[in-house]
Amino acid sequence: MAKLYFYYSAMNAGKSTVLLQSAYNYKERGMDTLLFTPLIDNRYGIGKIHSRIGLNADAIPFDQQFDLFKFTQKEKTTRNSIQCVLIDEAQFLSKEQVEQLTQIVDVLNIPVLAYGLRSDYRGEPFPGSAYLLIWADNLIEIKTICHCGKKAIMNTRIDSDGRVVKTGEQIVIGGNEKYIPMCRKHFNSNT
Repeated sequence: MAKLYFYYSAMNAGKSTVLLQSAYNYKERGMDTLLFTPLIDNRYGIGKIHSRIGLNADAIPFDQQFDLFKFTQKEKTTRNSIQCVLIDEAQFLSKEQVEQLTQIVDVLNIPVLAYGLRSDYRGEPFPGSAYLLIWADNLIEIKTICHCGKKAIMNTRIDSDGRVVKTGEQIVIGGNEKYIPMCRKHFNSNT
């Protein structure tokens, strides 16, 4: 029975690495997958999933109007060998797209593995993450650590001088140069 899985964490926990390892495991066993990544994250090129440790793979780019269910349904009809759907940066999904993931699972009987942040740099939920936390069959936390050694659950945005940023747009694409993971204590004290 297919399920919707949401793998969540703070920044720098290795979500993309785990996604790419899962895709590799399917491929190694001769199983076909669909990989999706948001069009908005083009740091390594459009349609590229890239991990901090250097792993990468091509993926299908999606924007807010992209219908994940219809695309997957068409691919399943064409290839009939899709064994799993994997979504990188799932926090950027819309509510409708999370619902489409549930249809991939429930109608097409294909498991979906979604990987993303639980919250933004202000401690606010992303729409995609909020609905994944509600509708996913399984929630799996990928852990990372704060500079103090405690488990990091928050994402802190920093400026080019390393100072904490608390205002601005919810979405600013970046990596280690813009975000650091923190425990709640250090997130709240800005240190």
